[in-house]
Amino acid sequence: MAEHKGFQDLVADAKKKITEISPTDAATKSKSGDTVIVDVREQDEFDESHIPEAVHMSRGMLELEVEEKFPDRNMTIICHCGGGGRSALAAESLQKMGYKNVRSMAGGFKAWKAAGLPTTK
Repeated sequence: MAEHKGFQDLVADAKKKITEISPTDAATKSKSGDTVIVDVREQDEFDESHIPEAVHMSRGMLELEVEEKFPDRNMTIICHCGGGGRSALAAESLQKMGYKNVRSMAGGFKAWKAAGLPTTK
């Protein structure tokens, strides 16, 4: 894994600055009207399987699309990816953009599935 050290360092630094949430807590929060789950994985990953009601905004397009889709910087946004790294970076970026209630789902989609939570295609 040495070839991913730079990425791992970025993620570790981001995780110091953000709040992580468990998949179970994310599922509960997503049922409230002021919370959205944003899937920051690539389109092919999303198409294969995703969390019902999740909004897809790939990591590469997140900062360009988020303000138009979610102009309310006080709403709760829960970012998730495959394993928790990209979503940590996404959450940090959204915080820098002024979003006040951003979370990253710990363990990502893998943890969501391991918790037995629903998925769809």
